[in-house]
Amino acid sequence: MNVLYYTHPSALRHDAGPGHPENAGRLRAIEALLAAERPAFLVRREAPQATLAQIERAHPAPYPERILAAEPMDGYVRLDPDTLMSSGSAEAALRAAGAGCAAVDAVLGVEARRAFIAMRPPGHHAEPQQAMGFCLFDTVAVAALQARAVHGIERIAIYDFDVHHGNGTQAIFWDDPLTLYLSTHQMPLYPGTGAAAERGSHDNVVNVPCAAGTGSALWREKVEGTILQRLDAFRPELLMISAGFDAHEADPLAQMRLTEADFAWVTGKLVEVAERHSQGRIVSVLEGGYDPDALARSVLAHLEGLAGTTA
Repeated sequence: MNVLYYTHPSALRHDAGPGHPENAGRLRAIEALLAAERPAFLVRREAPQATLAQIERAHPAPYPERILAAEPMDGYVRLDPDTLMSSGSAEAALRAAGAGCAAVDAVLGVEARRAFIAMRPPGHHAEPQQAMGFCLFDTVAVAALQARAVHGIERIAIYDFDVHHGNGTQAIFWDDPLTLYLSTHQMPLYPGTGAAAERGSHDNVVNVPCAAGTGSALWREKVEGTILQRLDAFRPELLMISAGFDAHEADPLAQMRLTEADFAWVTGKLVEVAERHSQGRIVSVLEGGYDPDALARSVLAHLEGLAGTTA
């Protein structure tokens, strides 16, 4: 099965500052591995820019305009202790969000059933009115709300397997009974949210904290015992993924012990859920992953899982 792959050179021009772990080398490593492997199922698409109206569904005014206006002509602007903008950051963030919307349009328009957004900066920490955690706009949230506003999709599920809890996505959908947000993440760890007791206004948030050192067997048990069961019970019309790969054992920013085989496994399980409930439709968005080689291998495993080519 083909997988639409959205990216754009602007993602390489966003500069989060010297020595920052969220840097262009992440995407370069992914592209180098894809160039070497040349997966036949991958169909490239240029990431378009989102409109303000699309972004404002998740980030009401005046936030988007304030972020765009903050971009410096040169040097850096610090939005929070971890989140910086450079010249070029605004276009990259707009195109990341735009890629999410375009992917939703393509998947729901039957051009393809699977899509992956390979852009940066990531998005799941961006709250409705606050940039944080390397994130400016919450791409997966903007894309989900595109599905609802333009295509009339009601039940949307977002599973976030980044090692850091997606506080921004949780905040955006906290009061939304038709969006199920699920997360497995290391705890305690940045940003400090994601306790199991955080369940949303309509029992629509599912947080599964994992201790430092959690490896394959225990993590898969948590996914099967909670995440997959809740997804099946919810019966999403569209399944979305915040695909962060920083729970990998090689990642420098956390202490979980997953490997690319675990990301291939969970992708296969999510494909099964989508086939049962969502006509096979999945849109996946790159979030974290800060060891470039481990990130690239994990992304390839994820793409192969989306395409159904995993051995």
